[in-house]
Amino acid sequence: MTIVSYLNRAFNGFSSSSKLLLVFSLSGGGLLAYSESQSNSPSNNVEHERLSNKKKVVVLGTGWASTSFLKDLDISRYDVQVVSPRNYFAFTPLLPSVTCGTVEARSIVEPIRNIIKKKDGEIQFWEAECTKIDAANKKVFCRSVIESSLVGKKEFALDYDYLVVATGAEVNTFNTPGVMEYCHFLKEVEDAQKIRRSVLDCFEKAILPDLTDEERRISLHFVIVGGGPTGVEFAAELHDFVHEDIVKLYPMVKDLVKITLIQSGDHILNTYDSRISSFAEQKFARDGIHVNTGCRVLGVSNKEVNVKVKSTGENVSMPHGMVVWSTGVSTRPVVKDFMDQIGQGKRKVLATDEWLRVKGCENVYAVGDCATIDQRKIMEDIGAIFNAADKDKSGTLTVEEFQEIIDDILIRYPQVGLHLQSKHLLSVTDLLNDPEGNARKEIDIEGFKSALSQVDSQMKSLPATAQVAAQQGTYLSSCFNKRELANFIPEGPRRFKGTGRHDFLPFRYKHLGSFAPLGGEQAAAELPGDWVSVGRSTQWLWYSIYASKQVSWRTRVLVVSDWTRRFIFGRDSSRI
Repeated sequence: MTIVSYLNRAFNGFSSSSKLLLVFSLSGGGLLAYSESQSNSPSNNVEHERLSNKKKVVVLGTGWASTSFLKDLDISRYDVQVVSPRNYFAFTPLLPSVTCGTVEARSIVEPIRNIIKKKDGEIQFWEAECTKIDAANKKVFCRSVIESSLVGKKEFALDYDYLVVATGAEVNTFNTPGVMEYCHFLKEVEDAQKIRRSVLDCFEKAILPDLTDEERRISLHFVIVGGGPTGVEFAAELHDFVHEDIVKLYPMVKDLVKITLIQSGDHILNTYDSRISSFAEQKFARDGIHVNTGCRVLGVSNKEVNVKVKSTGENVSMPHGMVVWSTGVSTRPVVKDFMDQIGQGKRKVLATDEWLRVKGCENVYAVGDCATIDQRKIMEDIGAIFNAADKDKSGTLTVEEFQEIIDDILIRYPQVGLHLQSKHLLSVTDLLNDPEGNARKEIDIEGFKSALSQVDSQMKSLPATAQVAAQQGTYLSSCFNKRELANFIPEGPRRFKGTGRHDFLPFRYKHLGSFAPLGGEQAAAELPGDWVSVGRSTQWLWYSIYASKQVSWRTRVLVVSDWTRRFIFGRDSSRI
């Protein structure tokens, strides 16, 4: 029985209610069966008690924000459940490359179970869609997205102690007629695959016999609405696909292809440095990509795009073969319903504070495209700040008194630092100078208000990008990991209204740069420190950074191999 006793001890940690050990007898070659019931095992009771004491964290979504949150979360402290209609994480910045076969769709996705299994299997994942958030009762209601006749209910509910909303956003159509029916979008992997098939369909249709040149020209007119990063990159990818690969297969229609980019603003890439916008417009002009700025789409049909030219007021109809709509994002219905519950129904986007906590709702956090940070204005707290600094209660504030709270002000109100940069001031105390720029020894409350009255004009909303979402997820996991410690040793700035300090430092976005691939092995980059880089070297920098940012070695190898395959063999034009 020595071997049996040893194996019993070895398997003692298993959670099954009974264990069956089959041990070969070395002397007689027989088979010994050993079973032990452990339904009331003390170790199982301890494990169950340990899990029941954990706070329940429910995460909605498997995008950039939620994946970054899950990767860094210390799950020994929490019982974590993830709900998403997609059982994978997608590297969305490479979606334009998927539309033309530069990169394959499966090369940019990583199964979410591969990511969470690194957490010893303690994170549970449900492939379902959240249909309602019940903030009052701390529940989320979900429905399975698996369309089949399998037995069992499709709806279920989950309780939570903490909820992380990271559902992302949906395409904003601005209620333009015909957009939902006749346009392609570029938000999900499935969207990129549909676009790829439609591009090939347009070429196959154009070479059919008995068509006129005008009919072929219409079939090969690709219209892209939206001159932001996604629209510009897709236009560049499509141009390269056509001129590097497609014309070799369809030489009879190579001169009939037309790519048109419609932008409502005065320039494409208008969120980038003006030097990048100019470079992109000049390159597209050389490549033959038609850029129509100052145009607003009035409606889309299966045959035409109706556009109003702002400068002339003229309405123009553009026949098309395919339209891709890429004009920003809007709030998903489930988040909109949640906003109505908590008093944010009049807002366009779910609002959080600087710690990513949803305003008006306890223990609910929102990260990524589905939310925006509502930065508190310094003028809302100006009286409390003055009173906190005025220690001697003299009614005036000296420079020395102001210096004691400067660090807390800069952390709590980042717009102060931006205001200093815009005014080219070296120190915060320079804000207290008189209108002539002379230093003052002390200042009263009215003078203090006047000195800081322009600070809030520097407040800006963060862009809905993968970079912002990833940083928010990492920050939030850090807060969750330090929650118990922060109860005793808070690390945040002082509370000007109230006592003590905030538990955590507020979220601060650190811009690491933005890229805009422009086709022809050229790209533009806006880097920290007001650096702008354009050209072929920037494209190779883009390759290296995007390869390094992949979430796994599997996707990293696949993406690099796809790029290599494209250089050697070209893009695949099979319609699969």
